Amino acid sequence: MRRSIRAIVFNSDDSYRAILRSLLLGAEGVHIAAEADDPAMLGTAAHQFPADLLVVHLDPAPEQTIGLVRQILAQRPELPVFAISECSDGQLILTAMRAGIREYLTKPVERAQLDAALERVAQQVASKAEPGRIISVMSSIGGGGATTIAVNLAVELAMLSEANNGRVALVDLDYRFGQVATLLDLQPQYSIADLCDTPENIDPALVKKVMCEHPSGVHVLARPQHFGQAELLTAAHCTSVLSMLQDLYRYVVIDGPTRYDHGAKAVLDLADLQLMVMHLLVPSVRTVHRILDELNSNGYNLERVKLICNRAGTESGYLEQEQVEATLDREMFFVLPDDWKTVSAAVNMGVPLAKAAPKSRIRQDFVALASKIHERPAEGENHRERPGTKKGSSLLSKLFS
Repeated sequence: MRRSIRAIVFNSDDSYRAILRSLLLGAEGVHIAAEADDPAMLGTAAHQFPADLLVVHLDPAPEQTIGLVRQILAQRPELPVFAISECSDGQLILTAMRAGIREYLTKPVERAQLDAALERVAQQVASKAEPGRIISVMSSIGGGGATTIAVNLAVELAMLSEANNGRVALVDLDYRFGQVATLLDLQPQYSIADLCDTPENIDPALVKKVMCEHPSGVHVLARPQHFGQAELLTAAHCTSVLSMLQDLYRYVVIDGPTRYDHGAKAVLDLADLQLMVMHLLVPSVRTVHRILDELNSNGYNLERVKLICNRAGTESGYLEQEQVEATLDREMFFVLPDDWKTVSAAVNMGVPLAKAAPKSRIRQDFVALASKIHERPAEGENHRERPGTKKGSSLLSKLFS
């Protein structure tokens, strides 16, 4: 498995945006730390975000973009740069190489050629510490249990990785109504808003001051205390904070995003694993279907999106797990049982299940889920070929036809 490569992307051509994202996120270990479409934004991104690679789409103005790269490399000469263009003119390629561009890829970019170039970058950064894994938990339905899953998953990951000195950060991205701190009975003095006041000056000492430590070993970054602070947070703020946390923690578990906006896209660009929480309910299934279609059309790697079926075992009417899997053409990554009594008691006490009900089935399932993630699930296990599984799926077939 190739080590993680965080890339900054410059592309001013909207028609190539989804293709470029698909190329990069489809490669093993690649994550987009920042994406810019304006020259002024690229300079800021290269200064602000930690990255192992800069990828620039030269078209439609290759010479101007090469000049921009030259300016970036004057400040960060160690940063590898890949250029992509439809132009194969030898003089332009020579100009690009003299400017410091490491790899020049002509469109359409061949996967093997890109992978070979990425492998060379991976070898170059092999001596650096591997950034932490970002795991996002997003619900497809209101009250779906994403916060409960994020909190208990973070606690179990902290316990699993304790022997390896792997700390776990838990981030609340529901800026207005987040309840992560409440579920752990914490009273944070600071929040994510304090880190975003001056994102260009975030350093490990500031992060340590802002994070609130729970007895389980999980470090919590809470939501803003006031609604007004939430209005000031941007996708760039979110990306900057998550990138810094990656360098400090082995796992960064995120409760959210809670809506599909620019902030959500920034999280999905960085995430190693996106856990999509759903119920065996038609509104939930339809939302997951829409999200997957939208992500696919925008070039995101759907193999990093894993389905979590929550509260399985409740009366679901006409829907069965096999029907939903056949409709979405994806297997469930994990199924959590319905144990509302145990879970609600833990929530009301403000303690994780590991303490409230350590021997319960639901807690043991969280241990199993954390273990599965800790063992780094392989990409590609979502897709399913299920010919002949249409039996009993008439309701969903009508809804999605």
